[in-house]
Amino acid sequence: MERLVPDELWELFERVVPPAPSRPQGGGRRRYGDREVLAAIIFVATSGCTWRQLPPSFGPSGPTAHRRFTEWTKARVWAKLHRLVLDELGRRGDLDWSRCAIDSVNMRALKGDLTGPNPVDRGKKGSKIHLITERTGLPLSIGISGANLHDSQALEPLVRGIPPIRSRRGPRRRRPAKLHADKGYDYDHLRRWLRQRGITHRIARKGIESSKRLGRHRWTIERTMAWLAGCRRLHRRYERKADHFLAFTSIACTLICYRRLAK
Repeated sequence: MERLVPDELWELFERVVPPAPSRPQGGGRRRYGDREVLAAIIFVATSGCTWRQLPPSFGPSGPTAHRRFTEWTKARVWAKLHRLVLDELGRRGDLDWSRCAIDSVNMRALKGDLTGPNPVDRGKKGSKIHLITERTGLPLSIGISGANLHDSQALEPLVRGIPPIRSRRGPRRRRPAKLHADKGYDYDHLRRWLRQRGITHRIARKGIESSKRLGRHRWTIERTMAWLAGCRRLHRRYERKADHFLAFTSIACTLICYRRLAK
């Protein structure tokens, strides 16, 4: 359990997890500890196993862990934990806002909300993860959609979704100095929108800029996509509810950021 939930991560989690419901009448089964359940949820996220395949060594059964996962998802625990880890990184000065990047990745989806025909997978049903990372590849803002949503439609919600994050000095920050994007975001209205918010755009132009020049600065977000693949639960979407799929994405991003914090 300590390998999956180190002490420092558990201390942060305790700050965002809601208190256990009281049972004034007494009785009932013993409620498993939050740290045990968190370890079970992280194991499901990283291993890709189903809830019913959860090894009995974790203590809580798969259905028990899934119920707690649903409770915490409704309470937005995963988004709060991700933001808390980002705050700690910002306080230490480990976030580089000078150049951010935006991109997306597709995966197949069996069923559920926010799915759609994937134009790059012969029209099979799929979902898409949208991501903004800072200069070194740490995820700042995430979102999900159907695989048929054009990347350009996710830019404004993702930029707005960057939370105000602590800085080593001065006020909280939520706007990058520059934003790099590929040709899928090559629209004048997006450039105008970014300029109005004081963000310098570096969006590749169709038919003008080569992919080699683009890759000089965007390789970090490609590496982050590979880090996300380390969370095997994201290889294919099994969750019917979009909130649950977003929760696993938030867990993966939190673990990526926490690894930098633990160095």
